Amino acid sequence: MGISPHRIQENRKRIILLGSTGSIGQQTLDVIRRHKHRLELVGLAAHSSWQLLAEQLLEFLPTGAALTNQQVSAAWQLPLENTGVRIFTGSDGLEQLIEQVDADLVVNALSGFAGLRPTLRALEKGTAVALANKEPIVAAGNLIMQAAAERMAAVLPIDSEPSAVWQCMHGEKTAVAKIWLTASGGPFRGWEQKDLQHVTPAMALRHPSWTMGPKITVDSASMMNKGLEVIEAHHFFKVGWEQIKVVVQPRSLVHSLVEFVDGSMLGHLGQPDMRTAIQYALSYPERWDSEVKPLDLYQIGKIEFEKPDLHNFPCLELAYQAGKTGGSMPTVLNAADEEAVKLFLKEEIRFTDIPRLIEQVMAGHHSRAGESLAEIEEIDRWARRKTLELAVGLGGAAC
Repeated sequence: MGISPHRIQENRKRIILLGSTGSIGQQTLDVIRRHKHRLELVGLAAHSSWQLLAEQLLEFLPTGAALTNQQVSAAWQLPLENTGVRIFTGSDGLEQLIEQVDADLVVNALSGFAGLRPTLRALEKGTAVALANKEPIVAAGNLIMQAAAERMAAVLPIDSEPSAVWQCMHGEKTAVAKIWLTASGGPFRGWEQKDLQHVTPAMALRHPSWTMGPKITVDSASMMNKGLEVIEAHHFFKVGWEQIKVVVQPRSLVHSLVEFVDGSMLGHLGQPDMRTAIQYALSYPERWDSEVKPLDLYQIGKIEFEKPDLHNFPCLELAYQAGKTGGSMPTVLNAADEEAVKLFLKEEIRFTDIPRLIEQVMAGHHSRAGESLAEIEEIDRWARRKTLELAVGLGGAAC
């Protein structure tokens, strides 16, 4: 996997940032501010946080911007009338932004399945994509990688674990024996089912290591985030399911490892700060200075590894099952998880109901090829409806 430098060094790399008001989006802007002599922000997009998006636009003055929530678009456009920024609104605003604003790299920091269409549109245009949200490649990995291959447009990982694997694998792809994805174990590592059934959203959102958005934070607590990364790694690195392993590293200092056929292993160590992975995707094939402090090896002490607890955190095993089944099953897994997490955050189901719902929805689906965007979107809608139907029969919120 790789990408050639798009522009000569004296020119800045042009960036479109989707999801600029979220956690990853704001950290991406931190990187762009630090390297404004190397990076040019030409596009910004968000869903409904129009006030923050307006502030970002007035700071960076990109060529174009999109807000997909039309209910707030009128209020959003008012302070931007005389800035010269081209405005795109509505459900197709993201695709219009990508189509009409030229960029070297689209950073997709959107949340969930909503990132699929703009990812495909960028690749179809021949523009490289840096993926921070893993749901599109989980739901439609074959479509994304096919579009990338057809237009020779790179797909780069921003998520810390696949980024670590990518960095460890340089020039070594044929010699890889296993990929080891590290997981922190989340805030409930060591908990049992009888305790997990009383978890509240506030408890699940207190991640011990990372600062992330609510959906990915809950996924991390349930271990589904690592399951999604297993499917993501399968597509990114073209390795078999038996070659992708998960190991718990509670302090989040080892971001992943690659094991080679000669028995040696390379690991990526660093602070649990997403700006490191974000910056590498933006700077590749170079490395730039960063405000993230390096680890103090004298202060680290022990680094411990543990087996994941599949009994009390079954989401990881469900993701492996979906990946091995293939076809449209990962689409169903992703959609069911998105809806279940929403229900949990609204306190309409228990934390332990998340894997229960996902498993039931998967059991009711006969995997199909999923060879087109229309088919993938149809399956996604079915899985969401099914999840909501099954949730009605569950026993209520956490207590």
